[in-house]
Amino acid sequence: MIGCDVTSRYIKPVAWNIRTRKNMAAHSSSNGYQPVSRTSFTNDSVDNLPEIRNPSTSPSPTSVSALPSPKRSHSFTLDRSNEVETRNGKRNDYDGYGGSYEETMPLHLLSQEDDEDEDGDEAARDVTMRDDDPIKTPMDGGTILESFLNMANSIIGAGIIGLPYSFREAGFWMGLLLLVSLTWTVDWTVRLLMHNGKLAGCNTYQDLMYFCFGHAGLIAISMFQFVFAFGAMCAYSVILGDTIPHVVLSLFPRITSVPILYLFTNRRFVIAFFTCSVSYPLSLYRDMTKLAKTSALALVAIVIIIASVIIEGPRMPPELRGSRVGAFDFVHAEVFQAIGVISFAFVCHHNSFLIFGSLKQPSLNRFALVTHLSMFISLLACLMLALGGYAVFTDRTTGNILNNFPQNDFIINIARFCFGLNMFTTLPLETFVCREVIEHYFYHNRTFSLTRHVILTTLLVLVSMLIALVTCNLGFVLELTGGFSATALAFILPPMCYLRLASGPVLTLKKLPHLVCIAFGAVVMVLSTFFSLQKALTPGGEEGGCDA
Repeated sequence: MIGCDVTSRYIKPVAWNIRTRKNMAAHSSSNGYQPVSRTSFTNDSVDNLPEIRNPSTSPSPTSVSALPSPKRSHSFTLDRSNEVETRNGKRNDYDGYGGSYEETMPLHLLSQEDDEDEDGDEAARDVTMRDDDPIKTPMDGGTILESFLNMANSIIGAGIIGLPYSFREAGFWMGLLLLVSLTWTVDWTVRLLMHNGKLAGCNTYQDLMYFCFGHAGLIAISMFQFVFAFGAMCAYSVILGDTIPHVVLSLFPRITSVPILYLFTNRRFVIAFFTCSVSYPLSLYRDMTKLAKTSALALVAIVIIIASVIIEGPRMPPELRGSRVGAFDFVHAEVFQAIGVISFAFVCHHNSFLIFGSLKQPSLNRFALVTHLSMFISLLACLMLALGGYAVFTDRTTGNILNNFPQNDFIINIARFCFGLNMFTTLPLETFVCREVIEHYFYHNRTFSLTRHVILTTLLVLVSMLIALVTCNLGFVLELTGGFSATALAFILPPMCYLRLASGPVLTLKKLPHLVCIAFGAVVMVLSTFFSLQKALTPGGEEGGCDA
């Protein structure tokens, strides 16, 4: 770890590349310090430091000497005690997808210092960074509140509306147990993922998987991330078609006879119109912090949805309620599909690095606070909606709980409208991830291109919209996307990376939770995907067709 009052608390994870031991010794002797395990030097000799490289931006090295010296003298401490070891025992670092492994020394720059240290903050503001420098300054990024809003909005998206359906599949008590236990597990694996990034000196999920498993790891993480985020985009577009037409008909019953305006009662037109006019412009942003205010509005909308379901559910007539027979059994037959739906709701690993990168003064402590707050608030919201919805409709619960209510229910139509607004702002978050995966895999060594950025965003939004136009079964989308990709992102890959990076034998008591998590995720991924596809291909096994 580097003990540095000026920059260590604010720099993104990077790796110091020592080309050879001979060069290290030359640097040491020429600058008056010895190449021992722990070495101290001041900023007077900062121009003579080894080269610095950020694996997530460019494989070409950037010299530290390009940084201007701070106005006051601060000491740096270099600790080589936590170097990462690869399978062959050599100290390696990732040098770009097309590069090679060289002798390196990863420096763990994710400091866990007290974030309220005013002296350090004042010193940090004395540093002026170049415009083209990839290092993050202290004033960049969002606050803990803004990052919490983005993460919570990423969790409480389309998945929350399907949680009553997961209780129908798993059984009441098993659904309750799964919801609580999986939330705790996701909280642990999200923080484990950031810890892995610290160990490897990587600041993206792709870099971490490449560092640990080479090109095969890069292919795996790119596939799972893209499938999950793109599946979420499709689900959010489906929800737009499920909600907005009902609201329009409720507010304007005679609109069906008005030329042109009657189109707003058509499911397909609504999906196309609102996706292109609202979600697409928001998706063109490059900085996720720009969506913090819209994320706050989306969370307010979720509160309204939960309150509406809890208030209106008990008032439903008997003919709309579900059967009480077996409604509160401990477990039902479709428990693995339920895990897929719950995983879809809570998994945010695919954009955790983006949220961490958008956090001002990023550190593991600050990110852990964001994660704990997001998971706790999300769990409370999901429990209230799941219990309130399933207790009323039981075996009649649909993939979108709002579809169980009558079309002319005024309060529920308010909830539908709010949920539609939520989808406007949550869909761009998933577009961020899809675009990042493509950029990282195919254009890693190229500079940013505005033309490419616009083309990729347009294609992603357009294709997801087209799929939503011909698909209306939200439950199947949540099951398949969650079962196949969410379980891998949350329960398989983070502990696998840790086992790869950690020293010592794998079969130890300390690493037993990681092994159990991997086994659990693998079983759920295979069985949930199989049963979801089987049900979809079985005649009469799915919900009714789409509305017009």
